[in-house]
Amino acid sequence: MGTRQMRVEILLFIFTILGSISFGNAASAHIHSHQHKQSSNERTEDGAFSPRDMDHYAGGEHHQEFDHEAILGSVKEAEEFDKLPTKESKRRLAILLTKMDLNSDKFIERNELKAWILRSFSMLSAEESQDRLEDADTDEDGKVSWNEIIQDTYGTDPEDLAVDDKLITDDKQTFQAADINKDGYLDTEEFKAYTHPEETPRMFPLLLKQALDDKDTNKDGSISFQEFIGNRAKAEDKEWLLIEKEKFDYEHDKNGDGRLDSDEILSWLVPSNEEIASDEVDHLFAASDDDHDNRLSFDEILDHHDAFVGSEATDYGDHLQDIERFTDEL
Repeated sequence: MGTRQMRVEILLFIFTILGSISFGNAASAHIHSHQHKQSSNERTEDGAFSPRDMDHYAGGEHHQEFDHEAILGSVKEAEEFDKLPTKESKRRLAILLTKMDLNSDKFIERNELKAWILRSFSMLSAEESQDRLEDADTDEDGKVSWNEIIQDTYGTDPEDLAVDDKLITDDKQTFQAADINKDGYLDTEEFKAYTHPEETPRMFPLLLKQALDDKDTNKDGSISFQEFIGNRAKAEDKEWLLIEKEKFDYEHDKNGDGRLDSDEILSWLVPSNEEIASDEVDHLFAASDDDHDNRLSFDEILDHHDAFVGSEATDYGDHLQDIERFTDEL
């Protein structure tokens, strides 16, 4: 077999495999990357709620899934865009831009993009909450009882329930606070308050109470550095301790009095979606404001559509580059 024929047969084989990946499994690869992300109400090691952008950059690697969800306001929509040809992805993005453009001047200003992203964050939380409600709602009556939450979250094994006693107590308090009409069930809006208390201001007093119950050992209504690190210090080294002390002094203790008061505790516990949205605006502008006029034309956004939304071609182009490199080496 000649070299040229061998290369052709290898290319045909690769494209056969690539076809199944790019047009069948590329979407599922994207779906996996969307679904692996934690929902925003999980907790960090020190007990604070994880910020929504916790997976935007991980291990020095940029994950575009966050950008796409911040524009589309839906994990499911982002997954759908991942399957679209580039032309259709741009067409749909152009429609979104007309909705994002509040003053109809064919440009997206920073404040317009930030408002849109904040709207998307709220929609993402609603979607996450609705998905979990449907999982927990075993009798399919559109609302969730405490027993349904127990079974969905912890199961029915008595040993598991005993191990998770503190978590269950906190969850029960959260359920009761979310149940604003006190009927023993959570409807869609109440369930969102239960699953995302960090995004529901009426739940903040409970979050503050739970934090003080957990950490305020001397019951003075504030949290000192020693109380803040608690038992975590026993398993860590001096370098960790110095890093935590610096974070406590310069990030959390805003008035510098050596302890966290109520406002500072909430500031530590509850991520600021405003700040996250502002950072995302900066990121998207840096990626697409080609003429540096501090506003984005529709054309600039569509030229950089892959920064805003996904499409099938994104991964496909990567595969083509891999093939070109491979064949050059033959």
